[in-house]
Amino acid sequence: MLRIAVPTNRPQAVVNYLDALARLGARGETGRCSDPSAFDGLLLPGGWDVNPSRYGRERLSLETVDDDLDALQFETLDRFLAADRPVFGICRGHQLLNIAFGGTLIQHLPGAENHMSLPSGEDNVHRTRTGQDSFVYRIYGAGCTVNSSHHQGVERPGEGLRPVMYSEDGVIEALEHDSLPVWSVQWHPERMCFRHRRSDAADGSAVIRFFLDQCLNRK
Repeated sequence: MLRIAVPTNRPQAVVNYLDALARLGARGETGRCSDPSAFDGLLLPGGWDVNPSRYGRERLSLETVDDDLDALQFETLDRFLAADRPVFGICRGHQLLNIAFGGTLIQHLPGAENHMSLPSGEDNVHRTRTGQDSFVYRIYGAGCTVNSSHHQGVERPGEGLRPVMYSEDGVIEALEHDSLPVWSVQWHPERMCFRHRRSDAADGSAVIRFFLDQCLNRK
């Protein structure tokens, strides 16, 4: 069984990720996950905003940050990259990966209301367009509908990271690295599959399965 590191200091916040991994035959493990040799891959989950000091900006009053979580996940990412383990980022993880490679974020999107959760607390949904010759194109084709629960977005992509999916209003919805086993999405596939499967969006299990297949191929 594949072992996937899901580093967090709030295990209760990653239950949906662990459930999706388990349903696809992998075991997600939380905590510090500091030894890449013990795992087949790294999943960086969603959550609070990354402290903007990490990319040279002042913090806005609407940003909620956790410096301990930032330190844990950046350190873990460094270790997994050095070990050439596959890495997959989701929402916050997508943004954290971009920062780790030297990129920047838009701290509050001009059209944030199109991407933030609805007043009911449910995820928003929107259409996307996908670049050819990319991992998301191979999975979902030229475009699909995804969920959305964020107010920030990738501004300048980090070194080696290529934007491969966009929302209709231009937000970068997925990245992949030119040479490293690194992929990310701005949306939440773990809330688009299995018991969270929704009729108005693509099946999120497909992109998680893609990540696990990459882990298996390198095992």
